[in-house]
Amino acid sequence: MPTFTAFTTLTGKAPAEALGAAMENMIPEPTGIGVFEMEDGSGLWEVGGYFTEAPDDVALSLLSAAHGARDFVVSELPDVDWVAKVRRDLAPVEAGRFFVYGSHDADKVPEGSEPLLIEAAMAFGTGHHATTLGCLRALDRLANNGFVGRNVADIGCGTAVLAMAAARIWTDPVVASDIDEVAVDVALANVAANGLEGRVACLEATGFDHPDLAAKAPFDLVFANILKAPLIDLAPAMAAHLCPGGWAILSGLLNEQAQEVIGVYAGHGMTLSHHEQIGDWSTLTLTKNSAE
Repeated sequence: MPTFTAFTTLTGKAPAEALGAAMENMIPEPTGIGVFEMEDGSGLWEVGGYFTEAPDDVALSLLSAAHGARDFVVSELPDVDWVAKVRRDLAPVEAGRFFVYGSHDADKVPEGSEPLLIEAAMAFGTGHHATTLGCLRALDRLANNGFVGRNVADIGCGTAVLAMAAARIWTDPVVASDIDEVAVDVALANVAANGLEGRVACLEATGFDHPDLAAKAPFDLVFANILKAPLIDLAPAMAAHLCPGGWAILSGLLNEQAQEVIGVYAGHGMTLSHHEQIGDWSTLTLTKNSAE
């Protein structure tokens, strides 16, 4: 069965969400709609739909005009077994002591490593993206320097790979949260697949806005692998929910965005300890000043 895609871009979250909602009423009906902020610092949002029949060009033109979006680009995808392709393309990833792999590579787990199983069908946050890889390396670096996390949170957890990594090396339970219900379901599935039930709690929450997160604060380590704008918005809550001397590992940042985020967090009593660049992406390790 052929698959067609239709994608466009526009400025602003609210207009993008409105366009995505309007696309759901199209005929032929899309099988899925996605609304995402682009990670290039442009402020643009991408809106796209997937169809099993060619979408109506006139309807797309009317929608783009009504919502101030660029013209839709329509493509027909080749008939590919995408999960099989992902399995071929996503080789295992080593980040310090951590080994992130799919079940098809279970025989490649090195002895003595900390294995993290993420299935190919759940590829976002596998460790292949530089932001996730950077966070895993930052965690490994802290642990190598003697830090032991007793109260750890993963905000915007996606697949929960970072929360699971912390749970692998330390004994205390970790809490993982995401704003998206589907991401929380994925996180729960990954936690179960890795035998970490009871070690990683998965919550649906915006930032730290959840009673369970409030009850567990202050944290001694918080991951936030999201994007520049939500990281900046999160800065006051991050400082409030970290204990003095606690650590924050931040990513989802392009290299040119890092200094702005460092400055914002400095204004909330947090000092940069390490800045790693992997390709175009930055990972920041900061500590909360003890005097704050």
